[in-house]
Amino acid sequence: MAQNAFNLFDTDFTKYADMSKFMDAGKMAEMFKLPGFDAKAMADSQRKTVEAMTAFNRVAYEGGQAIAQRQTEILREAVDESLKAIKELAEAAPEQRLVKQAELAKDGYEQLLSNVRELSEIATKANQEALDLVNTRVTTALDEFKSAMNTSVAKKK
Repeated sequence: MAQNAFNLFDTDFTKYADMSKFMDAGKMAEMFKLPGFDAKAMADSQRKTVEAMTAFNRVAYEGGQAIAQRQTEILREAVDESLKAIKELAEAAPEQRLVKQAELAKDGYEQLLSNVRELSEIATKANQEALDLVNTRVTTALDEFKSAMNTSVAKKK
């Protein structure tokens, strides 16, 4: 069987290019020597963006955890309430069971609405906090870009 002359898995790509230059905006800018381009400012801006996205992910994750934790608590409470309701129905006189079932259904429905409202508020709060982080970073990044362009234009004059 003939051997293949090129094996992708045996290739050392570092021989062809220093890939670390492509991982850092500052190094890439230096590589291309862009006139009027502040590589350090761009790298700082990108670092801040990564930090903001990390904070966004943390807030979103914590919001998801809070919802999951509360849903678990709600499930435990629902199981406890169901067991209690079954016991109450079993102990009620036959003529009172329909009245008791109606009361339990009404209480259960009101609790459901309360739980949905609470979970919605937790999600809304987490979403708002995460979006505020992104909004702040986007606004700041645009201001940094505008400032960099104004500096670049001023240097040309």
